[in-house]
Amino acid sequence: MRIVTLLAVVFAGPALAGDPASKKTEPSTQPATPASPATPASPATPATPASAGSASAPASKVDLTTALQGWPAASQEAAKAMSAKYGPPVATTPDMIVWGQAGPWKKTVVYKNENQHNFPMPHKDVMEQWIDYKVMPEKGDELLAYDGSVVVDRTSGTMSARCDKEAANFLAINLAHEVVTGKMAVADARKKYGEQVMAMKAGQPAPLTEKIAFAPMTNTADPDRALDEKASATPAPEKK
Repeated sequence: MRIVTLLAVVFAGPALAGDPASKKTEPSTQPATPASPATPASPATPATPASAGSASAPASKVDLTTALQGWPAASQEAAKAMSAKYGPPVATTPDMIVWGQAGPWKKTVVYKNENQHNFPMPHKDVMEQWIDYKVMPEKGDELLAYDGSVVVDRTSGTMSARCDKEAANFLAINLAHEVVTGKMAVADARKKYGEQVMAMKAGQPAPLTEKIAFAPMTNTADPDRALDEKASATPAPEKK
């Protein structure tokens, strides 16, 4: 029995090549070629941040240019001067361009519609600028006589000047203050106004056209007072 077993082993021999049932997998002597790593996706190129003023300034310029199409020359000049000095406006409409707090001004509005104004010489009123200011009611007539383009809103506590240039509005407000405080008579204020304008046009010193020459006011609003309820509710006696 042992002999038969040995013979069977001898004659069986190694597994035939090609016999899938008996084929042994030989370990490869060649190192496996490592798989090429997947090329990482290129990171998205970050958006280049706009340099200060580079993105907003052109857009604002386009907006202002578009808003001013068809506007009179005086209005266009005033709006462009304001934009160059104080930056883009906060709002535009078909008839006006608005700046909020800018420099010493509470608000500035450039209008498309012009108002003819002949004091101190003919020009177009197109730009109105406001400050906080309190005026006693008894001074209203003097202000009207001084300059019709200076407007007081007693309730909100503001005063505005309307002209074609910021320098002229500075001048109008400064001289209005002189009238209100009793430092200058109406006739003298009007004369001074003309002198300062002529000096400015001649390139000579005109300090009242350069800035607001007095300290800002606070608590300028005047809500007025209610009528006496009892007095207003009592009917007038009938005439007999």
